[in-house]
Amino acid sequence: MPKMIVSIDDVVIKEVQLTKDRTTLGRRPYNDIVIDNLAVSGEHAVIQMAGEQVFLEDLNSTNGTYVNGKAIKRQQLQSGDDIEIGKYRIKFAADSAGDGFDKTMVVDRSVVQAPAPAASGFAPPGMGDSLGLGAFHASIKVLTGAAAGREVPLTKVVTTIGKPGIAVAAITKRQHGFVVHHVEGGGNPSVNGTIISAEPVALKSGDVIELAGTQMQFIQT
Repeated sequence: MPKMIVSIDDVVIKEVQLTKDRTTLGRRPYNDIVIDNLAVSGEHAVIQMAGEQVFLEDLNSTNGTYVNGKAIKRQQLQSGDDIEIGKYRIKFAADSAGDGFDKTMVVDRSVVQAPAPAASGFAPPGMGDSLGLGAFHASIKVLTGAAAGREVPLTKVVTTIGKPGIAVAAITKRQHGFVVHHVEGGGNPSVNGTIISAEPVALKSGDVIELAGTQMQFIQT
């Protein structure tokens, strides 16, 4: 069964099996594949299946739809094609078995978004696949807010933090340590008072991350 694998910054955030003849993609919540990002139009594109053939059609989106680096209006997809929508990359896999994609993280299969916030309004770390971190042992300690004092080990390859719809950042374990980058929302996070963007910033033990009004300290041993 064909599927679409959605990623940003080489981190897989969504995987959707194509089971319908017509699958819509866009920012609005009524789409079959929802990508909650301002670079994505409300009704951005549609995926149509006709037998074993799969077609992708751009729905006059603001920022366009690209397949293998070229803007398209309507195009038949081949297994392995790379689709670009805003900062998002979507890989088309004709056969869901063995697509060969590096699955750093696979989460919700219907909506691309961060987890629901905790009672304090701040979502502590806790998203991603439970994969070993090798020789690196790290955690995030919440310094301010209702969750102050809470320390959460970073036992996943990717951990997201923040307030959905306001500001979300991701801490990713890499071969030589950890990096943090901005995922979505208008309130860019900062590290030691310096604003960061979608470009990953390397973390060192003792760094203070501030996001959506909450301060956290990165601790690595």
